[in-house]
Amino acid sequence: MSGLLEGHLAAVTGGASGIGRAIAKGFAAEGAEVVILDANAEAAAAVCGDIREAGHKAQSMALDVRDRAMCARIARQVTEAIGPVSILVNSAGINRRNPITGDRETVAQDWDDIMGVNLDGMFNVTQAFLEPLRARKGRVINIGSIQSFMHVRWPNSPAYTTSKHGVLGLTRALAAELGKDGVRVNAIGPGLIETPLNAEARAKYPNVVQAFLEHTPLGRTGQPEDIVGPALFLASDLSAYVTGGIVMADGGYRAI
Repeated sequence: MSGLLEGHLAAVTGGASGIGRAIAKGFAAEGAEVVILDANAEAAAAVCGDIREAGHKAQSMALDVRDRAMCARIARQVTEAIGPVSILVNSAGINRRNPITGDRETVAQDWDDIMGVNLDGMFNVTQAFLEPLRARKGRVINIGSIQSFMHVRWPNSPAYTTSKHGVLGLTRALAAELGKDGVRVNAIGPGLIETPLNAEARAKYPNVVQAFLEHTPLGRTGQPEDIVGPALFLASDLSAYVTGGIVMADGGYRAI
């Protein structure tokens, strides 16, 4: 099946790397025009260039999702210069791996930074694009985690787990409120996906990676491309009666 997203304009935050990058490329290949929004303007432009070289439509813009005023400004620019967004992917995210028993100032700063990007940023961007999404009966895809449900054994900060629980709560709340407007809001729950975000941790804690694999029925880590299929399903009319849910892409981790 091809052309699933023909006629759609998709905005992807965190689209310069990892899961966001893979989704942006996957959406473009299925006919969507893609706007890559990322704090790293140079990397976003590079992904945009890759998509254009493949013969598809893409634009890129710098965006700090923590800046609410900037989110509103960029949303207006996208609407005026390119068109109304009908698909929004909230993929921007960060992590820090300090326990709450660590240095007080460091842990507190981790909390502020992680919540600012992973949860506040998701709210900021969704609110900024709300008008075109409602007008086009659009769809929103939020990137959650297996940590939307549990705290896994990975050495981690309390802020990351809390933020990903919040992503699931926000997804359900928005789905309930926006359903009357024809806007569908869902989440994806990746397991251990090999991305730049966790590259250092994977190298530092190989025993934890092995523990993940032993608990994962498919017996492997995921790749960013493994999230593209679920994202295409949720972005397309194939999921026309799906909202308020989370599609797990964790290799079966939560099944056992």
